[in-house]
Amino acid sequence: MKRFSSIPVLILLASTTLASCGPRELTLPQPRPLIVSSGARIAADEDRLRPVYEWVNREIENIDLDPSFLVSARPTSTDVLPWETLEITGDTVSIQFRRSAPDVSQVYQLYAHMHLMHEMGRLEEWVPEAVGLDEWGREFAFLKRTTDAWLLGRASFDFAPYLPLDAMMYADQAGLLEDYILTLRGWEFPDVEDAWRAERPDAEEQVRTWYRETFGEDLRTGL
Repeated sequence: MKRFSSIPVLILLASTTLASCGPRELTLPQPRPLIVSSGARIAADEDRLRPVYEWVNREIENIDLDPSFLVSARPTSTDVLPWETLEITGDTVSIQFRRSAPDVSQVYQLYAHMHLMHEMGRLEEWVPEAVGLDEWGREFAFLKRTTDAWLLGRASFDFAPYLPLDAMMYADQAGLLEDYILTLRGWEFPDVEDAWRAERPDAEEQVRTWYRETFGEDLRTGL
């Protein structure tokens, strides 16, 4: 069974090598195209994924080797989206992932790590584009990187499908990621949601139609 254990195995080996032998160039496995039963495709581009791989590798190395904080990922029996179980206490961040979808674990750890780095005042090291943004802008930047990391795992490391993250990945491909996230959790950002609904009154229905056509089922706005 492969997980970020293809990135566990590959990345942790890379971390050891980097620590003992100094920097070396990472080799990205050839991305493969992704397709769902509706025929919707993602043709992952190697040039797009290479900087994602470099960032993911560097961030996982930091999670594994930096003693100043702890990122804890715990399995649960139900589907969870990354933001639903995030908890930060001091220098520790915890998050849950579905036990039957272990490939999700390190992607969720990346999301948790970004939030902790913000709390620790170290965001510029990891997500510089999010520095100075408001809560929604910062959260969207974190989710965009989380989505990119999942695309990397699915396309280059043979991660198993997981609908909650696949939907984010396909929404991003369709140019609907922001609309999709606001459909799921706009109530958490009421001012942003109000402006979004005023500017794009048909956006939620567009998301629900896209989701139905892409995945063959209705979108549930709570897992």
